[in-house]
Amino acid sequence: MLQIGMLSFLVALSAIEFGLASPNTVPAFLWSPHLQAANGGVDEAVNYQIMSAKDLVDSVFTQGGWSNILCSEKKVVDVALVFIGRELLSSDVSSKRNSEPSLVNTLNGLFTSSNFSLAFPYIAAPEEERMESLLLSGLKQACPHHVGASNIVFSDSCFVEDGTIPKLSDLQSFKDHLLARKETRKEGETDLVVLCSEGSESKGHSHSERESISELVSSVEQSGSKYTALYVSDPYWYTSYKTLQRFLAESGSGNSTVGVSTTCDELCKFKSSLLEGILVGIVFLLILISGLCCMAGIDTPTRFETPQDS
Repeated sequence: MLQIGMLSFLVALSAIEFGLASPNTVPAFLWSPHLQAANGGVDEAVNYQIMSAKDLVDSVFTQGGWSNILCSEKKVVDVALVFIGRELLSSDVSSKRNSEPSLVNTLNGLFTSSNFSLAFPYIAAPEEERMESLLLSGLKQACPHHVGASNIVFSDSCFVEDGTIPKLSDLQSFKDHLLARKETRKEGETDLVVLCSEGSESKGHSHSERESISELVSSVEQSGSKYTALYVSDPYWYTSYKTLQRFLAESGSGNSTVGVSTTCDELCKFKSSLLEGILVGIVFLLILISGLCCMAGIDTPTRFETPQDS
């Protein structure tokens, strides 16, 4: 089983390395040590298609079986874990250009030791919606009558518009939540736990993605709960969103002038004057070209006939 899973993971890495991965594609990995294939063996696959983030969510609910896990009253696993990272691109996962070796090694170990695993090397990074919003929309579409907000938790770093969903602040609060839910979880319930990384550039960032994944999975395993997990990278949203959120917070509190210059210095004035000159020059150039074209279009005779004497 371990050799087959390792081969599947290496095939996914080879596809990323030699498949001319786009800079705008990200990898995704789905695994579970508790789910079994229909024939009782090992179920593993690699999807080489370049798919949208929405298609990935659809595949997770269909191929990954999450529609049965989260929508059915028959319990398959206790917890569905989702890790939304901000670090990896498809090109980063290849062995020669690996910028996050510890994270890839951790995912490799979890992926290859599972009974059920799916790899998606090429996911087009979402441009209009964040991954957590697409996941929540996919959940509501897959099981519209069996979505209980009490069984879903997100981290504070996730951006979701549904204000009724509880949010947890740090990794320890996730561990405490999972421990409490083990005692209070009712028959047939499966918890959805979504942890969004804030990225390595965030201030006060205490846990790396590798540490968060390892500790949370270890906590679930030590509690004896059955789980399935999804890792997907969404690196393009968190920086701009955090910057905008911080700016709005400072503006609302009246601190927008602290450390922020609102005057136009000499360089600003030079650039604005240069831009104005360029725009005026373009207008005059268009006028000149129009005048030359009009003059070239005037058709006058080259010589005049002398009048005949009557």
